[in-house]
Order: sequence, then structure tokens, then C-alpha cells
Amino acid sequence: MSVNISAIIPVREGSKRLKHKNILPFGDSNLLIHKIRQLKKVEHISEIIVSSDSDVMLEMAENEGVRIHKRQKEFADEKSKSFSELIEHLAYDVGNGEHILYAPCVCPLCDEQDFTKAIRAYKDQVLGEKKFDSVISVKDFKEYLWDATKPVNYRTGIYHTPSQNLPAYFVVVNGFYLAA
Repeated sequence: MSVNISAIIPVREGSKRLKHKNILPFGDSNLLIHKIRQLKKVEHISEIIVSSDSDVMLEMAENEGVRIHKRQKEFADEKSKSFSELIEHLAYDVGNGEHILYAPCVCPLCDEQDFTKAIRAYKDQVLGEKKFDSVISVKDFKEYLWDATKPVNYRTGIYHTPSQNLPAYFVVVNGFYLAA
């Protein structure tokens, strides 16, 4: 099954916790260039688009030979629009593909093999079996949890829960979101 996937890398000028994190040195380049080069290795991606309010980042993207989208400030300030509104804007107004891979560059260890597996799962489970509506990057989480006063997901004492019997939870790692 062939799918037309637009990969969108969202970057913005106004990083709050670590200024200019997307373009700080990382390996032999920076996070933005690293992510572009990873996505270029993924067979099923028909186009890569960098969406940013930063002219510097857009110029870097152009130099890497990918499409650019100058994002309006209201979609980059984390105040004017919600995350859902940003995603909707990027999906409907930016990508040419009928499927969007939202790929933040701040998860550099999410690599081309992860994207390829995600696309395979998307084709099988979303488009084929129609079991889900999207694929997101997660890591499994099997840890003993407590709230303020007691264990949440296990028992202590004589009926202690072995770690292999803990419930399966997953943590979203913001490596990608893939949806129609």
C-alpha cells in the first residue's frame, strides 16, 4: 500500500527553557539539520517541510533542500493557539500529503528506523485494519508508582507485585505523530 506522507518539522525561535535549542551544536550539526537528514533516509516520505517563525532556521532548511513554511507568530508563541490548533494548521495548511508525520527535532534519538516502523504500523493498523486513527512515539513504562500516600499500581507486603506483573503503561516521548 502506497501512502503520500508529508513530514513536518516544527521549530520556533522562542524556546523557553533552552534558548535556540534547535540550532545549538549537536553532533556534527544541530538538532534541526540532524532531523532533516534522518527524515531524508525514510523511504515513504514524499516531502519534508520545516515550519518556523525563524528566518535563520528556515534558511538552514532551504540549504538542506527541503520545503519551508513561514509560520505566523500566533502559531509559534504557545499562547495564542493551542497545540491542537497548531497541529490542525500544519496538517491542513502546510503539507501536501494526505498523511502527516509531525516530527519535532528535539527527540534526536528517534531515528529513521523508528520512522520506518511507525509508517509500517500506520499502514497496517490505521489504514489497513482501521484499528487506530494515528501512531505516536512512546516508551513503555513498568515502574512502581506512588501517589502522595500509597502505591498506585502494585501491592506491598506479603502480596508484593513482582515488576514483570506491573501493568503496561506508555509515556509519549514526542518523537513523532503520524495521522491522516
